[in-house]
Amino acid sequence: MAGSESDKQTPSEARDTEHAEPADKAPVSPERKRLNMLLGATLLTMVVVAGVLYWLHSRHYESTDDAFIDSNQSQIASQIDGRVIELLVADNQHVEKGQSILRIDPRDYQVKLEQSEAQEANAIAQVAQARADLIVQIANLAQQQAQVRVAEADLVQAKQDLARFLGTDPAAITRQQLEQSQATAKSSLAKVDSANQAVEAGQAQIVSQRTKIDAAEASVHQVHADVDNAKLQLSYTEVVAPQAGKITRRTVNLGNYVTPGQALVAVVPDEMWVTANFKETQLVHMKVGQPVDVVVDAYPDKVLHAHIESLQRGTGSVFSSLPAENATGNYVKVVQRLPVKIVFDGNDWRDLPLAPGLSVSPRVTVQ
Repeated sequence: MAGSESDKQTPSEARDTEHAEPADKAPVSPERKRLNMLLGATLLTMVVVAGVLYWLHSRHYESTDDAFIDSNQSQIASQIDGRVIELLVADNQHVEKGQSILRIDPRDYQVKLEQSEAQEANAIAQVAQARADLIVQIANLAQQQAQVRVAEADLVQAKQDLARFLGTDPAAITRQQLEQSQATAKSSLAKVDSANQAVEAGQAQIVSQRTKIDAAEASVHQVHADVDNAKLQLSYTEVVAPQAGKITRRTVNLGNYVTPGQALVAVVPDEMWVTANFKETQLVHMKVGQPVDVVVDAYPDKVLHAHIESLQRGTGSVFSSLPAENATGNYVKVVQRLPVKIVFDGNDWRDLPLAPGLSVSPRVTVQ
């Protein structure tokens, strides 16, 4: 029992035993300590030098993750109503500018065109008739003017006869002859007045006829405009691509009835660029024309070369649907971003199946 009690240790003695160094462990030599310190100093120096070199290198570049492929997509809509009778493209098919995409039933618009052309022909005939009537009225006016000259000649003769009777001895002529000569003179004067009035009426008819011709010609212009409009409406039955690109977002099928303004397909053009939203603090040394290395997230092994084409005059928040009202309430300063347009150099980027919206990582060389 005594022996077992002597083997027992108090807790403090047990802790001393655990932390006690083995008696056979040799102390670290001064040379080893100096070597460890030298290695540590060397490692620290290398880290500092690497950090400084990285800073010196990175200050010549600006990059952002807020960037994507951009383009001018064309949303094609119908300009007339009708039923689709031909669908000439498929999803993601490449089309050239002016290539037919679909056709709408043209029969109703063909009939309207034929009606307009018939009305135009009728209006042209009316103009020809009005001009012919004018020629007739001009001839009638010339005849009436000739009748004026005849009546004036008769009046002169009648006046001469009356003057001769009045200058003759009254006993040499009868009263009946004198009265008849006076009546003839009055009748000739009345005929002259009547002929002059007929000439004035003929001149008025010519003016009226010229007005009718002007109205008929205006009608021709109006009907001609109707024909042009009918042709234009007929041309809308064939929907064509406004630019070269690929068909996307097709929402129409064969046999669908479409209405004006209804979106049918979208065309994503071949020309694309990068829209990068840099922080305003990154724009200090950024200028138009600076080179840019672009890496598309979908193709990380390919570096595309580009350059800055323009910087937008306004941050993204300015053109948002609900722009910030900094003049009201509490103000919290938020770093703004400015869209920068980056255009590709060369044609290497065309070898990649790029699409609007793909994320990219541009790096601008600012110095």
